[in-house]
Amino acid sequence: MKTSKILMNAVFFFCVALAGMFYFSDKADGEIHTQKLVIVGKNGVKHDFQVEIASTPQEQEMGLMFRTKMAPDHGMLFEMNQTAPVVFWMKNTLIPLDMLFVAPDGIIKHIHANAVPKDLTAIPSDGPVSGVIEINGGRAKALGIAVGDRVLHPYFNDVK
Repeated sequence: MKTSKILMNAVFFFCVALAGMFYFSDKADGEIHTQKLVIVGKNGVKHDFQVEIASTPQEQEMGLMFRTKMAPDHGMLFEMNQTAPVVFWMKNTLIPLDMLFVAPDGIIKHIHANAVPKDLTAIPSDGPVSGVIEINGGRAKALGIAVGDRVLHPYFNDVK
């Protein structure tokens, strides 16, 4: 009995992973709905991104899993819908990512650079945040994005 439950669970998770792999891995950039997001450095330099929005628990759980590539100016905004410490990981994520942990006022509070693909190590926000932005690994450093920079997007109640 216990063996059949384990087997059923394994088959279920395999099917979910397989479906996600087929759905997300080969999507062309034009097929994915995005919104504009701007990061403004303390020096006033602006960096434009097109981000997918992950606002439901299901979207947040899937995140950028199974993607094999992402355009340099694209990413994903996780709208947490509350302010609290969060923890991310890279399960089934195939590309390295920078994670920008953002406070409700749009200020970047913590950056985890170059998260390792498929790594199950917990990546904490290091404090309460209301949003997380994932971009290609190494992109934050290349653009000079740093803690204290401001994110402009309607989710962070910024009308600029």
